[in-house]
Amino acid sequence: MRALTATPSCLAVSLPADIISTVEFNHTGELLATGDKGGRVVIFQREPESKNAPHSQGEYDVYSTFQSHEPEFDYLKSLEIEEKINKIKWLPQQNAAHSLLSTNDKTIKLWKITERDKRPEGYNLKDEEGKLKDLSTVTSLQVPVLKPMDLMVEVSPRRIFANGHTYHINSISVNSDCETYMSADDLRINLWHLAITDRSFNIVDIKPANMEDLTEVITASEFHPHHCNLFVYSSSKGSLRLCDMRAAALCDKHSKLFEEPEDPSNRSFFSEIISSVSDVKFSHSGRYMLTRDYLTVKVWDLNMEARPIETYQVHDYLRSKLCSLYENDCIFDKFECAWNGSDSVIMTGAYNNFFRMFDRNTKRDVTLEASRESSKPRAVLKPRRVCVGGKRRRDDISVDSLDFTKKILHTAWHPAENIIAIAATNNLYIFQDKVNSDMH
Repeated sequence: MRALTATPSCLAVSLPADIISTVEFNHTGELLATGDKGGRVVIFQREPESKNAPHSQGEYDVYSTFQSHEPEFDYLKSLEIEEKINKIKWLPQQNAAHSLLSTNDKTIKLWKITERDKRPEGYNLKDEEGKLKDLSTVTSLQVPVLKPMDLMVEVSPRRIFANGHTYHINSISVNSDCETYMSADDLRINLWHLAITDRSFNIVDIKPANMEDLTEVITASEFHPHHCNLFVYSSSKGSLRLCDMRAAALCDKHSKLFEEPEDPSNRSFFSEIISSVSDVKFSHSGRYMLTRDYLTVKVWDLNMEARPIETYQVHDYLRSKLCSLYENDCIFDKFECAWNGSDSVIMTGAYNNFFRMFDRNTKRDVTLEASRESSKPRAVLKPRRVCVGGKRRRDDISVDSLDFTKKILHTAWHPAENIIAIAATNNLYIFQDKVNSDMH
């Protein structure tokens, strides 16, 4: 696992509405989108390599910013619907324009991002300001021409998918057929066609007839990257259900159930809470699944349901702190996880602005920190170590000194290169591999 260096792409903001709530690279990695609690989407574009500045490639600059969602009020239920962006998903690029889906708790929107660097001039019936000319003054015909202009990035809403969910949407996933996508809330998963906004098909419904019998909720879902009929969803009980849409229209009966038997010796009051899966991601190859619960990340083989093939401890030193974490509600934090482009390294966040990386081949792991000091250009990230007790090294940090208000919940990995995006509350950090950065 090589050293990471910082690129000078740290977005620093301070208002509560500016807290980043989702991060997502597009399929090429040239664009990076973030959503925040204020309902805004900020898109960053990777700068092309310059002959004058050979080290500049990898830096991301603001490309476009737009308001995706506004606060609403449900008058029937007397509930406020906040504008916070829960998820962003890019659609595969079909032409010169880019498209993405963004969602808050209730409404999903499809946005189109286009560039314009030319404008038409020389109209026959309009003047330069766009006003209609007096027809008596038009004595000859001319052919309008396109003149260069400063680049403009235009973002326009193409579709609004509303009224599909009773409960809060926690995930959206675009299908590999590039025509459909699914959205999941606590109890149901809906299948949408990207061209149809007024109806969706319910493909999973775990709502019991009597809500008092409710024992688990859906926490995340994702389509298989290659097989458009397969998808997985995770639950608050720590299980994964792989479903095949070829088997039935309503996928309440799963094809495979992935669940690890609980160790009776570790049973406690908090067992069910910390076993809840907060994120699930298929590997790029489609062979494995990566899940994150409160204390661990696990890798599952689609061919083995009984137990995960790999389990990595993210912050096991917090096991003795679960009572205080329950009291301050941190135990309910939902951390995400990410694969690198070759599925050989996995990444997830932790507290104190720490994030963890695990190399599946060498079994080495490292704890790194996203901070203002480490965000200086070309600064090399130094491994951090949390000390539980006994002798402390000079740079070690005590588990009692961890700041639980600084948490890295949202992370993303460039699909092909070792470039990562880390959302640390209201700051976005972008780091890249030192070896790669030295090559450019």
